[in-house]
Amino acid sequence: MLNPQAVGKGKEQYEMYRMKVGRKMMAKCQYDYRHVNGELFSCVAPTLEAARAKRDNWLANRAN
Repeated sequence: MLNPQAVGKGKEQYEMYRMKVGRKMMAKCQYDYRHVNGELFSCVAPTLEAARAKRDNWLANRAN
């Protein structure tokens, strides 16, 4: 299990898991990223790459 409080500034942590939806098993990625200012971004996505894309979008929106 992830501990968001343990994520250092500018660092990420993630955990892959599988969950059953109906008869299907689906892979998911729980992802946490702590910005250098200390703000935490957290999401669930199908892959690590998708989670990082969400993070990048979040970062881009913060800059505007």
